[in-house]
Amino acid sequence: MHPQHGGYATAADKKRIEAFVRRGVRLGLYHANDPTPAQLAINSDDKLFSSVLRNSHHVLKQLLPDETSHQYNLRSRRHNLSLC
Repeated sequence: MHPQHGGYATAADKKRIEAFVRRGVRLGLYHANDPTPAQLAINSDDKLFSSVLRNSHHVLKQLLPDETSHQYNLRSRRHNLSLC
């Protein structure tokens, strides 16, 4: 998985998922150039996060930290939420 995404799957779970996908590739059920399970998980996380940020009525919106504003402009961030 992505280093920033811990998730709820154990290392053993992740190995089983990867082995399952490898078997699917060998059997022709899954293409080797299709997204990996880790990529699919990251994409799903990003989609959910974007959805929560855009929808002020989203049930998870209240769990996000407050927005911050900075006087400096170093580089763009994916969000403007407080990380502390």
